[in-house]
Amino acid sequence: MTTTISSDVHEHGATTAQVWIGRVLSGIAVLFLAMDAAMKVLQVPAAVEGTTKVGYPAGVILPLGIIQFICLAVYLIPRTRVLGAILWTGYLGGAVATHVRVGDPLFTHILFPVYVAALLWGGLCLRDARLRAVVQGGR
Repeated sequence: MTTTISSDVHEHGATTAQVWIGRVLSGIAVLFLAMDAAMKVLQVPAAVEGTTKVGYPAGVILPLGIIQFICLAVYLIPRTRVLGAILWTGYLGGAVATHVRVGDPLFTHILFPVYVAALLWGGLCLRDARLRAVVQGGR
């Protein structure tokens, strides 16, 4: 039995439009996270200042940048992208907790990591109907 798939629907049940919108959303998050990781690895003064301002010692900045690059690599590999999103969710949750602890503003600082996570997960969900079904509770 042969089934044909419309040229507008990709292998994982996403339309061409969903795939491209998902790529754009993921791309925005990936560019931001890559820049943040690079700034930490390169010890850019703004990254050092921002990290120490929220209470972390300067000595953790390089390891954090390396962890970010590892999470990014896992997210960018198609077979491990969901694991990458899970790892990023944990990392970004720590960022939310940090901003809450230091009393930063809600919408600009505390929720910013949530916005980035939404871009990561939204991009994946748009590209893969199977993942979208899991997130929606199996509908």
